Amino acid sequence: MRHGLVIVNTGEGKGKTTAALGVMFRAWGRDFQTRMFQFIKTAGARFGEHRAAEKMGIPIEAGGDGCTVRSGDREQAAALAVELWARCREAILTGEDDIIVLDELAYALHYGWIPVPDVIETLRQRPEGMHVIITGRYAPQELIDYADLVTDMRVIKHPYRDQGIKAQLGIEL
Repeated sequence: MRHGLVIVNTGEGKGKTTAALGVMFRAWGRDFQTRMFQFIKTAGARFGEHRAAEKMGIPIEAGGDGCTVRSGDREQAAALAVELWARCREAILTGEDDIIVLDELAYALHYGWIPVPDVIETLRQRPEGMHVIITGRYAPQELIDYADLVTDMRVIKHPYRDQGIKAQLGIEL
């Protein structure tokens, strides 16, 4: 019997979402039902992962406001996060998927838009074999303590920070 894991990819470094997508890709190859919810990217986003997932039949639901830091509209971002969390919670408790990725949920927890105890209680109630992967910087300690696997990505070198090289298609987009 499969033991469902809670996996957290956090930290300042690049690769949190990419690692989660890698797990989804691997699981898809084993005929697992997978899906992703994105808390920052906007509905209708068409980045590389969306195009690939569409071809593979993997649902990705983006429900954020793009980049709250730039827009400054934290009330709207919070409302969108709460709305998306309700759909995530339903998907987790329904148990139709083997793996659910909650991409950049850690931001919504860090900013207090979604209560950490609500997320942990939902994770406790998930079906026994379901894996849930949570990504994003600033994962709260309570989530880290609850998770089965936590990876802290850290930056050693970064092309934008160190050389001014902007995001690249196929790497970040």
